[in-house]
Amino acid sequence: MTSRPIAPTPNTEKIVQFPDPPPEEMTAFYDVNFPAYPASLSLHFGNRETTIITSELATGLRPTESYQGILFPDLLVAFHVDPQAGVARKGYLIPEQGKPPDFVMEVASETTARRDETVKRDAYASMRVGEYWRFDTTGGQQYQTALAGDRLAGGVYEPISIYRTDEGHYWGHSEALNLALCWEDGNLRFWDPVSGTYLPTFEDERANRLTADARAEVEANARRAAETRAEAETNVRRAAEAQVRRLEEELRRRQDP
Repeated sequence: MTSRPIAPTPNTEKIVQFPDPPPEEMTAFYDVNFPAYPASLSLHFGNRETTIITSELATGLRPTESYQGILFPDLLVAFHVDPQAGVARKGYLIPEQGKPPDFVMEVASETTARRDETVKRDAYASMRVGEYWRFDTTGGQQYQTALAGDRLAGGVYEPISIYRTDEGHYWGHSEALNLALCWEDGNLRFWDPVSGTYLPTFEDERANRLTADARAEVEANARRAAETRAEAETNVRRAAEAQVRRLEEELRRRQDP
């Protein structure tokens, strides 16, 4: 008796996708994406196959097409997860990924500041998000402080120590990222204690590119100047050689009339 292989049953279950973020949740899009924080962090951490680093991604404990029970963090980082599942779901479904995000951050705005410090803080804690950070570009006019962070301990958030520098800047250490988050004149910077450098932003890359272009132009000008000098020296040498030949010919002509 010959057994026939059984064809796999296709999965016809509809994947419930999260909704797109409402306009009131997109207030920090430019503050996060124009400096290229997600791109900068992605380059730093690599492993795009197992890492999600993005902005305004719906996050929740249950699949839903409504806004009930989901949040849209301005910046989300999750390690050892399935980015493709997030693409199919159009969001971060915590049970599907098998873990909460490791890090989320909200950027202050006039319309969301109060909720960021109260309702969203409680919601992220209930989702067991490892670290929840708040960043205020105004330096504390919208949030209570310019920079704040909480780390989950025993199911509740405990404040992360924030330090003030002599320059009037603020910073705190993220254990989830092993980076320092820095508030510097209203800008967010990520400091890598291993390399002792900031992660580059778009403006850094632009400045580096302009510097590289300027350096290339200086080098090109120096090369052209060297070529011009070499050509001039060659012309002088040829003229001198021609003069010597003329003198030799004149000398021979006089010696052999």
